[in-house]
Amino acid sequence: MQQRRLGSSNIQVSAIGLGCMGMSWAYGTPADETEAISVIHRAIELGVTLFDTADVYGPFTNETLVGKALLGKRDQVTLATKCGLIVSNFEPIEYRRDGSPAYITAACEASLKRLNVDVIDLYYLHRPDPNVPIEDSMGAMLKLLQAGKIRAIGLSECDLPTLERAIAIAPISALQSELSLWTRDAMPEILPWCSQHDVAFLPFAPLGRGFLTGKITSNDGINATDFRYNNPRFQADSIAANQRLVDHISAIAARLGATNAQIALAWVLAQGDQVIPIPGTKRLQYLEENVAASAIQLTPADLESLNELPTASGTRY
Repeated sequence: MQQRRLGSSNIQVSAIGLGCMGMSWAYGTPADETEAISVIHRAIELGVTLFDTADVYGPFTNETLVGKALLGKRDQVTLATKCGLIVSNFEPIEYRRDGSPAYITAACEASLKRLNVDVIDLYYLHRPDPNVPIEDSMGAMLKLLQAGKIRAIGLSECDLPTLERAIAIAPISALQSELSLWTRDAMPEILPWCSQHDVAFLPFAPLGRGFLTGKITSNDGINATDFRYNNPRFQADSIAANQRLVDHISAIAARLGATNAQIALAWVLAQGDQVIPIPGTKRLQYLEENVAASAIQLTPADLESLNELPTASGTRY
């Protein structure tokens, strides 16, 4: 698979990574552990080298799963995890943020133990904490970098002013946020900023949380425990309105002999060499389908056509 660089860290990773969250959390019933581990192992066989998790996924169980799956394979992969987002209530799901230096330091040590590794390759602050200056949070991340606990620093879901303040304190190698054919908020300002500052951009939900694959035509089959159950874009009216995006993708996919998921991922990959999508899956079939998207070359006309797709109906959250 094509390789791309994690910004200023110069760590080389596969152009498509694997988001592991859904194996344990958020999207319906967690995967069987044996199946999840087989997906991770197959990803490595297919050339995937970037694996993404976080302490909040589960919480904590996803890191343990990923650590178990990567036992004996650590030297073949780049491992990313996150801190700073804490589940404060489960039904309904609610979070609180903690970007304090003491918390970041303790969270890193806990993640190292759960993952059963000596160093985390890419460590993110999952969300900036409005009650803690970003300078303080980045100072703690820098100390972890200098101590050899982590190899690169990442941020997630940051606006430009916060990024500017953060990068003045410590090097940022990666920024994670949402980017897909139905979420293009990062394109006007964030993507150019990342390119200018040698920061990799890692899109989560590049398949629109599964909607862009064309397999979701109503919300009838979405379980109440699924994150999407209450998501505005997965309500009946929005699903019906957003079907026009799927229809357009389907037409290009049919012409190229590809799947909707592959076209959607190919579009994300085409947004720049610093863009490294991390589609998540807990199924071997979808893993292999997603990885094959790295070989698809969209024509300028295809890209222009996809760029002109209408804005999605419904807010992200």
